[in-house]
Amino acid sequence: MIEVLRSSWKLADIRFKIFFTIAMLLVFRIGVHIPVPGIDRQVIADLISQGQLLGFFDVISGGAFKNFSIFAMSITPYINASIIMQLLTVVIPYFERLSKEPDGRKKMAQYIRYGTVILGFVQAVGISFGLRHAVVNPGPATTLIIAITLTAGTAFLMWLGELITEKGIGNGISLIIFAGIVSRVPQGVASIIEYVKVGTASIFVVLLFIIIALAVMAGIVAIQEGQRRIPVQYSKRVVGRKVYGGQSTYIPLKVNQAGVIPIIFAISILMFPGTIAAWFPENSFAIWITKVFDFNSWWYQAIYALVIMFFTYFYTAITFNPNDVADNMKKYGGFIPGLRPGRPTAEYIEKVANRVTFAGAIFLALIAVLPSLLISVTALPVYYGGTSLLIVVGVALDTMKQLEANLMMRHYQGFLK
Repeated sequence: MIEVLRSSWKLADIRFKIFFTIAMLLVFRIGVHIPVPGIDRQVIADLISQGQLLGFFDVISGGAFKNFSIFAMSITPYINASIIMQLLTVVIPYFERLSKEPDGRKKMAQYIRYGTVILGFVQAVGISFGLRHAVVNPGPATTLIIAITLTAGTAFLMWLGELITEKGIGNGISLIIFAGIVSRVPQGVASIIEYVKVGTASIFVVLLFIIIALAVMAGIVAIQEGQRRIPVQYSKRVVGRKVYGGQSTYIPLKVNQAGVIPIIFAISILMFPGTIAAWFPENSFAIWITKVFDFNSWWYQAIYALVIMFFTYFYTAITFNPNDVADNMKKYGGFIPGLRPGRPTAEYIEKVANRVTFAGAIFLALIAVLPSLLISVTALPVYYGGTSLLIVVGVALDTMKQLEANLMMRHYQGFLK
C-alpha cells in the first residue's frame, strides 16, 4: 500500500486527483458544522446519548446529526434511491432494458437523482416531525424550512460525491461515508481515554477492545476479498486461419457479494415499527412494540440478524442470475469440467452460490450485532461496530484498487511507447 501511494504521488495527474478528493472531503467536513436554523441541538445530543441507533447514524454522518447541520441526513436518501432503482430493474422490464444500454444508464442515474430529492424531502419532513420537541418555534413554516434545508444538504452531498467520482479517486458517495466515520475516531479515542482516567474502564478492557477490533478488521478483509472460484474451460474454435479459445479461466463468486446493503435494508425496516409506536406513547401495544424493537434488547438483535440474512439472500438473488451466466458460457463455447452446458451448469452454479451466500449472510449478521456484544463485554459505550468497520475497510480497499488501476494503465502506456 505504501509503495502504491509513493508511486501515485510521483504522477502529476494522479496527485491532482488525490488533492481534489481531499479538498472536496474538506468541504464536506466544513458543512458538517453549519447548523440548521430553528433547532435546539442540545435536545438532539441528549437523544443520541440515550439511543444506540441514533448514535450509529451520528457516526455514519460524521457528527452532522448530533450538530443537526445541513448534512444531518448524510447521503442515505441517495443510497435508498439507488437500492430502489436496482429493485425496479428486476421488476419492471423498462428499467431492465435501460440498465443494459449505455445511454439508458445515464437516464437511470438521472432518475436516481430525482428519487434522492423526493426521498430526502419525505425523510426530512419525517425527521422534523419526529424531533418536534427540539424545534424552537414549532409550526408548519419552521418544519418546511428545516425540511428544505436538510433536502438541499443531501442534494449538495450527492453532487459532491459525483464530482469526486468524476474528477477524483474512488467512489465519491462511499468516500463521503468513509470520511464521516473516520472523522469520529479521534473523539472516540478521547472518550476511551477519559473513561480510563475516571475509572469507568480498565486498561485490560481497552486492550480487549483493541484486540477484538483488530481481529474484526482482519476478518472483514478476508471475507471481502474471499472468493469461490468455479473453473471454466473454453473449447477451441477455428475461424479462417486463426484459432480462438482453448484457455482456462474461472467464475469468481464473492463470499460477501451483497456488501453492506442488507444491513441498510434491515435497519430501515426495523426502524419503522418503533417509529410508529413512538407516536402512541400511552398505548399498551405500542409500549410492547417499543420494548421488542429496542436496539439494546436481545429480541431486537435476534430479529436484526435474521432479517439481515434474509436480505443477503434476497439481494444476491436479484443481482446474480446463474441462468444468464450459464447461457453466456454456452454461447462462447465455455463449460465447467464434468458438467453439461445449459441447465446442469446453471443448477451447479446456483448450488455453489447458495453455499457461499450462507457464509456471507452469517458474516454480515455477526458484524451487525457486534456493537451490542462489545458493549456487553467491555462496558464501553462506543458505536464503532462491525458495520462501520465494514464500510471503512471496503471503501479503503476499493480506493486502493483504483489507484493501482491508474498506475497500471500508465505503466502499460510507457511500455508501449
